[in-house]
Amino acid sequence: MTGRDVAEKMLHDNGIYDVQVISVRGQLTDHYNPANKTINLSEPVYGSNSVAAAAVAAHETGHALQHAKGYAPLKMRSALVPVVSASSRWVTWILLLGIITITTFPALLWIGIGLFALTTLFSFVTLPVEKNATNRALIWLSSAGVTDVSNHSQATDALRWAGYTYVVAALSSLATLLYYIMIAMSGSRR
Repeated sequence: MTGRDVAEKMLHDNGIYDVQVISVRGQLTDHYNPANKTINLSEPVYGSNSVAAAAVAAHETGHALQHAKGYAPLKMRSALVPVVSASSRWVTWILLLGIITITTFPALLWIGIGLFALTTLFSFVTLPVEKNATNRALIWLSSAGVTDVSNHSQATDALRWAGYTYVVAALSSLATLLYYIMIAMSGSRR
């Protein structure tokens, strides 16, 4: 089964018929878009019948299942998207100006820190969403017979390593947030 076949079968097995599976250009561009109910699979995943492609397609379909079932962390993440998107356009400039004007206008740096904290929050809200989508994918891959004892561990490994990137991103965002807080606190003592 190709990535497309896996996604479509998983959708149908779960009674979801209003989500489209489409191919998108690039690599690592796989995602589910709740706004237009599309599972967007990169060309290599869409047309491949590898275990890794099946795992990625099932994972993205897991997000469609979350959306259909009203999974609360996905709702929270979706609500944060426009806020984080808008704040990310300005946060770098506000932080930079806040550092430059720390002795005369320290509130600007704290505003930047507040905006950056939204990005950090988004990173941490993403963790359970991704973990849940992976769990849904792995359970379905096994129960639907897409993977078997000999290759299920490959699917597990592919999704586990992909999941680690979200953990690293969240920890990196937290470390950066703490760094800016330390700058603000040391600047306020001057």
